[in-house]
Amino acid sequence: MTSATRTAPIAQVALIEARAQALIRKRSLRAMAVPAGILAYLVYVFFAFDLAGLAGRARLDNAALLMRDFWSYKTHVTLDNRSDLVTTAIEGSRKMTYPAGEEPAWITREGSATRVEIPQAEVVLAPGRVEVLREGFTPITILPARSGITWEGITGSEDWVSASASRVDLTIGSSRVSVTKNRAEVMRRFAGWELFFFTLDSPYHGQGPLALAGTALSDPAQIGAMAHDFWTNRVWHHGDVFGALGETVLMAFLGTFGAALIALPLAFVAASNFGVSRILRQVARRFFDFLRGVDGLIWTIILSRAFGPGPLTGSLAILITDVGSFGKLFSESLENIDGKQVEGLRSTGAGPLQRARWGVLPQVAPVVLSQVLYFLESNTRGATVIGAIVGGGIGLMLTQAIQTQQDWEHVAYYIVLIVLVVMVMDWFSGMLRRRLIKG
Repeated sequence: MTSATRTAPIAQVALIEARAQALIRKRSLRAMAVPAGILAYLVYVFFAFDLAGLAGRARLDNAALLMRDFWSYKTHVTLDNRSDLVTTAIEGSRKMTYPAGEEPAWITREGSATRVEIPQAEVVLAPGRVEVLREGFTPITILPARSGITWEGITGSEDWVSASASRVDLTIGSSRVSVTKNRAEVMRRFAGWELFFFTLDSPYHGQGPLALAGTALSDPAQIGAMAHDFWTNRVWHHGDVFGALGETVLMAFLGTFGAALIALPLAFVAASNFGVSRILRQVARRFFDFLRGVDGLIWTIILSRAFGPGPLTGSLAILITDVGSFGKLFSESLENIDGKQVEGLRSTGAGPLQRARWGVLPQVAPVVLSQVLYFLESNTRGATVIGAIVGGGIGLMLTQAIQTQQDWEHVAYYIVLIVLVVMVMDWFSGMLRRRLIKG
């Protein structure tokens, strides 16, 4: 073998090695390019969304106060400096004002003065004078007048005191004392949802579970009266809330099952193994794309302008969006059926409707119903947002409670009910899906 013939394989091996090295470098660069691109995008997001300034803008104290308002309430004891009248009301509401002489035990009347006990302190409300006695601190006397507010015992070093000529605020634990020229107010916070079961004018208010149970056992006729007072609660409006919740579920039910009934026959047109015309199949598929391509909230706004607000408008918005989604899912299910059953029916002389009824629907029914039940569960949540736009269901009440910026315990109540309904729908639809799929 000559040197030339020996050199040729060596050159080929070197060429192969060079190509392999180039291919490895190319793949290495590609492998590095993906994480580098992700890192570059994250850096862009960091600056574009100003994540660095997020901590400076965050108001964690407001968030903590909001969360506290979800599970607690405040009782206001207010002295009107113009009339010297003292009133006690939960959340300062007229509907939740205690009758004179029936205030809680931590409020006592001492002639023209009213003594209010709060954790860590006592507050005395008297005409023209407010006294705050806090253990371990100098007593504070606040003197409101038309010309302004003066005080004694405030040195300026107390971090729990904010004082000016027009207003004095004292924060003592979870309670607060506020004094202006026109009124002095003590706000004491308690855990729970006060008056959730019975309002102040109900004879059952203030009775514990054991007392209520004893009343019901001794006089069964009282059970109906208890249920009536609970259902017609003027503060929590349980009857209206559960009626709105049922309206939300009905909105989701009508929209979901109405969409399924419309989409199923159209899915036969869009399925490649059933469509009689390629043009009709493409038209049906593009029609489904259009319906589901527009978000349900957009359909809600359009329909509310066309038909006005109401739960029926919300049902139509859900129906239109779900027709597009169901049409795609159902047509794909039809394309994946076993054609042997259909051919067997065809050989017996069965017509198109008979083949669809006995050869197709039994195969796709478990999948179709499973998808419909899943969408029903999802639409129950979506109907809450849609109801806030069209003015129906629990969504409207939730939006109204948020807009007041005060009834956060009602917001928590509505959210809990929505979550419970979704959980029940999830359990129920899951049970039906298991029955349909496993038999």
